Amino acid sequence: MSVLNGKKILLGVSGGIAAYKTASLVRLFIKAGAHVQVIMTPASKDFVTPLTLSTLSRKPVFSSFYNEDDQEAEWNNHVELGLWADLMLVAPATANTMSKMTNGNCDNLLIATYLSAKCPVYVAPAMDLDMYKHPSTIASFTALQKFGNTIIPAESGELASGLSGEGRMAEPENIVAFIESDLESKLPLKGKKFLITAGPTYEAIDPVRFIGNHSSGKMGFDIASSAANLGAEVVLVSGPTHFKTNHPSILLIPVVSAQEMYKACHAHFSQMDVVIAAAAVADYRPKTVATQKIKKSADNFVIELEKTKDILLSLGEIKKNQFLIGFALETENEIENAKLKIQKKNLDLIVLNSLQDEGAGFKKATNKVTFIDKDFNIEPMELKPKEEVADDILNKIKAYFHD
Repeated sequence: MSVLNGKKILLGVSGGIAAYKTASLVRLFIKAGAHVQVIMTPASKDFVTPLTLSTLSRKPVFSSFYNEDDQEAEWNNHVELGLWADLMLVAPATANTMSKMTNGNCDNLLIATYLSAKCPVYVAPAMDLDMYKHPSTIASFTALQKFGNTIIPAESGELASGLSGEGRMAEPENIVAFIESDLESKLPLKGKKFLITAGPTYEAIDPVRFIGNHSSGKMGFDIASSAANLGAEVVLVSGPTHFKTNHPSILLIPVVSAQEMYKACHAHFSQMDVVIAAAAVADYRPKTVATQKIKKSADNFVIELEKTKDILLSLGEIKKNQFLIGFALETENEIENAKLKIQKKNLDLIVLNSLQDEGAGFKKATNKVTFIDKDFNIEPMELKPKEEVADDILNKIKAYFHD
């Protein structure tokens, strides 16, 4: 999965012959899973049609502040466009457009949007050799980089003038690879290794029946996805769940019982930087598992139970430098019980859930948690989608590593 998956990309197209390459560029971004909004300068429409880029991006293309053919249409809000994007790419970036970007010469929608953008901006220059080497162009490069923009170096090759040399816009494949590599290098958790548990465990009674719980596994999978998107390498140990993952940075280890989860966690624990125990592990299991299906005969049926191994406690006992996070689902005396668990299990942070909170708990798309760290600092959060709760947890981890 590309680091561009799910990213919102503004593609600014200016008026150079290399604009014809933007059709391939849009296709590659879409193939990587990105959402692409194209903004064209009026001059660029002489080289590639808005219809082509609109069809490939699956969005209308903007090239002016308002639709001249529809006087009642809303204006194309450059501020909203600039805030919408996760990144902006100007390709091709002509000498004229770069000069406008440098000096704030805001005479078209592309420049207005660039000046409003809060996201990283990439610039892919395209011009003839002498223009590329001109001092004014070099000054534009220097100024744009001082502004925090990233220049994607032009390539050498045959130019529109018939000359051969530097100034040719990087090929679409190389532009995409450059941006992917740059984004990956800046991921805040790149190189960190995570162990995450998710879902329920099923403890067999006989070949047909089991003791389990209502955990869907969504919280753990959302945390794993969020961590991987921030550059982490993730080992995800999950009990039975319908959730899947195809993220290349997530190794999914499916298990069924608490004992299987215990073994998988201990097999990987020593190599980890962060461990997040989000699974709802059974506290007890049948002491004896019947080899055949138990027939319904007696009016009463008694199952003798024994404790399962406490995975989180066992990891806390051998913890060295790992940042260890546990979950607590409580129904009463929530804060007191969570604090006891932090001490008993040697945790750095606990994520407290209460079944008393509407919208929280098993099989819900939302969750309401309270963070309590090892110093007993308490931070209650509001009800949020579980994906946002996962991001909140990752923010705590980022703060730990970057403080």
